[in-house]
Amino acid sequence: MRASVPLISAKPLSATPVARRFYEGAGAGRRWHGVPEMASAVSAQIAAAPILARRARALVANNAHANSGVEAWVSALVGTGLKVQSGNHPALAVAFEGWTDYADADRLTDFYGLQAAAVRSMVINGEAFALLTEYGEIRLIDPEQVDRSLSRDIGGGARIVNGVEFASDGRRIAYHIRQDTPGLPFAISYETIRVPAAQVLHLFRPLTAGQVRGVSWFAPILLRLADYDAAIDAQLVRQKISAMFAGFVTDAKGEAGGFDGTVKEPVLQAEFEPGTLSVLGPGQDIRFSEPATIGAEAIGFLKIARSEIAAGLGIPNHVLSGDLSDANYGSLRAGLIEWRRRVEAIQHGVIVFQLCRPVWQHWLLRRALSGGPEMGSFFRDPRPFENASWITPRFDWIDPLKDAEAEIAAIGAGLMSRRQAVAARGYDVEKLDEEIAADNRRAAALGLSFNAARPRQVETGAAA
Repeated sequence: MRASVPLISAKPLSATPVARRFYEGAGAGRRWHGVPEMASAVSAQIAAAPILARRARALVANNAHANSGVEAWVSALVGTGLKVQSGNHPALAVAFEGWTDYADADRLTDFYGLQAAAVRSMVINGEAFALLTEYGEIRLIDPEQVDRSLSRDIGGGARIVNGVEFASDGRRIAYHIRQDTPGLPFAISYETIRVPAAQVLHLFRPLTAGQVRGVSWFAPILLRLADYDAAIDAQLVRQKISAMFAGFVTDAKGEAGGFDGTVKEPVLQAEFEPGTLSVLGPGQDIRFSEPATIGAEAIGFLKIARSEIAAGLGIPNHVLSGDLSDANYGSLRAGLIEWRRRVEAIQHGVIVFQLCRPVWQHWLLRRALSGGPEMGSFFRDPRPFENASWITPRFDWIDPLKDAEAEIAAIGAGLMSRRQAVAARGYDVEKLDEEIAADNRRAAALGLSFNAARPRQVETGAAA
C-alpha cells in the first residue's frame, strides 16, 4: 500500500511578506484617485501657455505679492544691466557701450532697459520677443503678436508650431508675426509676416526637450496665488466689519427708548456721540456687537501659504514679502547664496545665450559692414571678435565690508581682474581709471591729502 500524503503540512508558514519591486508614485489606489497626470509636457505647454500668461498678467497687475515677485526677478537677473567685456578687442566694448543709448528703436530706454523689459515679459508671459531692425536697433514686441494659433505641416518635413517655423532638421528658421499688436483701440490686421529667425530674439527658459514657446514662471503657483489673494481680501473685509461697532436697543414697549435718530420702518437708527449718557427705561436693554477678529491660526496659515508661493516662484520668502521679522544673518545668507546660484544659471544659460550674444554678433556685423577701424579681419574669422564675456551686476552681501574685502583679496590672489570687479559694479574700467587719475592730479595740484589709500601712479617716462 502507498503511504498516505498529509493534506496539511506540519511546517509552519513564514510570516515574511513577499518582496515586490515598485514605485509608490506609479501605484494605484484611493490615495491617487483624482490626481492629475501629464502624458506629454510639450502638448501640455502648447495648450496651457496662453491661459497661464493671461492669468499671470492679471495677477501681476492687481496683486502686490505677484508684482513684487516679478520685480525681484528683474532686479536680480538684470539690475543695471549685463555688460560686455571683449578681451581681444577692448575698444569694441567701449564702442558698443556708446551704442547702447540708441539700441531701442522706440527711444524709450537703452539696451539695459530693454534687457529688463524682456526679462519682465519672460517672467510674466513665459517669453519675450524682439526684432533686430534694418537700422541696427532693437524693437520689443508683444508675445501675442507671434501667432500661437498657426500650426501646420508645410511639407518636406518642415512645419509651423505655434507661429514658429522649423526646418526638416528641427532648426528654427522663421517666426510668423502679426503686423499689429492685439488689443490696440482701432482696427488691426491679424495677417502674419514671415520673419527669418536671424532677425528675431526669442527669450524663454527651456524646461523640456522639444519646447517651442515659453511658459509663465507663475505656472506652479497661479491657483495658490489666486486663493491667497481672495483670502487676504476676505480678511480685510472681516476687519472692516469688526471696526463697525454697533449697538442694539431692545424696547418692550416699542417707543424707541427715548433715543433720537432716523426712522426707517420699522427700525429707528440712533446715533451716539462720544460722552453721551442715556437713561434706559424699565424693560429696555442695549447690546453691542462682538465681531470676530483675525485669529493667530489664520495669520500663521497665511504665512505658510505665502512661503509656498515664494518657493513656487523660486525666490526667497523675505524677498517676496519684505518681511524680515523671522530672519537672521545666517538664514538670510544661506537663502541668498542658493538664490544667487539660480540667478547666475539663468543669466548665463538663458539671457546671455538668447539675448546678449545675438545682439553683440548683430552689432559686430553692422560695424564691420560700415568699415569700423577695428574690424579689419572680421570677415576672415569673426570668432575672435565674437569671443566676449558678459559681466553680470554684482550682488551686495549682507555685510558690505566683508564683501569688499573678499573682492580685494580675490583681485590680489589673481582669482579675478579689476576689469571684472569694476564691470560688475556697472562701470567701465577705462572710464574709471581716467577719473581716478584725474582726481589724483587735481588733489595733488591743490595740495589735498586724504586718509583713504589711493592707487599708486606708475611713471612711464615723463610724470603724468
